[in-house]
Amino acid sequence: MGIEEKINADIKAAMLAKESKKLEALRAIKSVVLLLKTSPEGLTEESAIKSLQKEVKKRQESADIYKQQNRPDLAEAELYQAEIISQYLPKALSPEELEAEVKTIIAETGAKTAAEIGKVMGAATKKLAGKADNKAISEIARKLLSA
Repeated sequence: MGIEEKINADIKAAMLAKESKKLEALRAIKSVVLLLKTSPEGLTEESAIKSLQKEVKKRQESADIYKQQNRPDLAEAELYQAEIISQYLPKALSPEELEAEVKTIIAETGAKTAAEIGKVMGAATKKLAGKADNKAISEIARKLLSA
């Protein structure tokens, strides 16, 4: 079952269960999927993952802003939507698993110094797309290369 069919089925279930908050998050996901279908790159698993990651990140940033402005009600809604959207993303790697993957990539690329982080990041972003945040990958790669 593709992501579009899964979202449509979940929207139908949320409507029947009268879960308005969940329905709002699912409709946001559906709009992203529909935009991808009409975009030049088209709807692929990879493009869907990238777009959904952006949506999760947007909602987390909005929640942080709402918390700073002392609006916990709005922050809670954003975090709830981020949680629902992240259910459609692949399982993220744990820090230990991520470090092991980055070590493997460093060995494959033959990078020895922090100046060669570009080679590592290029390979890592392709291999770990959707499984880890680029910021986390970069931090681990810098730590391993500078040691």
